[in-house]
Amino acid sequence: MGSIDRYIFRTTLASFALILVSLTGVIWITQALRGIDLMTSQGQTILTFLGITSLVVPALVLIISPIALMIAISHTLNKLATDSEIIVMNAAGLSPIRLFLPFFYATCVVALLVAFIAAYLAPDGMRRIKQWDAEITADVLTNILQPGRFAQLDQNLTIRIRERQPGGILAGIFIDDRRDPKERVSIVAEHGEVVKNETGSFLVLETGNLQRFEAGKRDPALVAFGRYGFDMSKFSGQGRDVTLGIRERYLWELFSPSENDPVYKQIPGQFRSALHDSLLAPIYPFAFAVLTFAFLGAPRTTRQSRNFSIGGSVVAVFGLRMAGFACSVMAVKSSSPVLVQYAMVFGAIGVGLWMIIGGVVVEPPPGLMEAINRSNARIARLFGRPATA
Repeated sequence: MGSIDRYIFRTTLASFALILVSLTGVIWITQALRGIDLMTSQGQTILTFLGITSLVVPALVLIISPIALMIAISHTLNKLATDSEIIVMNAAGLSPIRLFLPFFYATCVVALLVAFIAAYLAPDGMRRIKQWDAEITADVLTNILQPGRFAQLDQNLTIRIRERQPGGILAGIFIDDRRDPKERVSIVAEHGEVVKNETGSFLVLETGNLQRFEAGKRDPALVAFGRYGFDMSKFSGQGRDVTLGIRERYLWELFSPSENDPVYKQIPGQFRSALHDSLLAPIYPFAFAVLTFAFLGAPRTTRQSRNFSIGGSVVAVFGLRMAGFACSVMAVKSSSPVLVQYAMVFGAIGVGLWMIIGGVVVEPPPGLMEAINRSNARIARLFGRPATA
């Protein structure tokens, strides 16, 4: 790799990294705000909140990376064209396909990153999110018990806490247990905390009293205690079994799903769609890079406008991606859209390479330019300004 190739390679990857981090950060913030309920209503810590929301970052990077690469290549080509470096390299005998090589090397780096994320990192992150969310949802003391509210955990079991204190301490606990028809138990405690071990989950109460009203007796039995354990295993153990969806499956699990998998039996088409999405994920960066270079990589003078080429590249890239999303949705019901999706992606790469090798310069049609000039002239006359030639 020569000095020019290294310069273009470094510039493209540096721009890609900056754009990727910026776009991912903005979108991550919007996604993270949806999970603010973890701290406000479920009493989770800031570390838990950041941990869960950060696990979605690989899935965001998987979608944003090809777009960030397209923007980075457009920026690099525009920089080279503004400094007239493309014209100089073309005059020195550097062919368009030779100029495309450093962009191809940068695309290979991005494709490897996307392939790793699609095959392992993104499914692993989504899997951890689901397991973590199941644990939080299963813990009734953090999900249902809200300070100042009466929570009915069972048909005849009601618990209320006054407030949550730092360190997981619960203050002002009241329990009304009428599950046994022969007696009613009321417990009031100043403090308590959740203790989990191999035998189950317990709400350990401190400094309180217990009143037991037995059927047939007029006076209740009153017991003061310093420490009392209330069994919560029945409630905190709910929801621990996690069923993995399509997005939580690794690439090799999509290749050969178990015939006894209940999810695969129910929606086999989604397995097919997710599999081919993962296989095509590292190919989209090549399609985006080739199309972007085909529209913007041709040598132009500084007097020639690049706006039409930039718009054309954006339309081509986003049109290809939207068509890919549509085929992915339709692939759930039929395998034919999968073939269409592969044909579109590789066809776009083939057309782009043909334009690069042939030195095709994308310029607006003369008729379109004449229509724009006439429109500008009418606008200028409307506002009483002389029209420019």
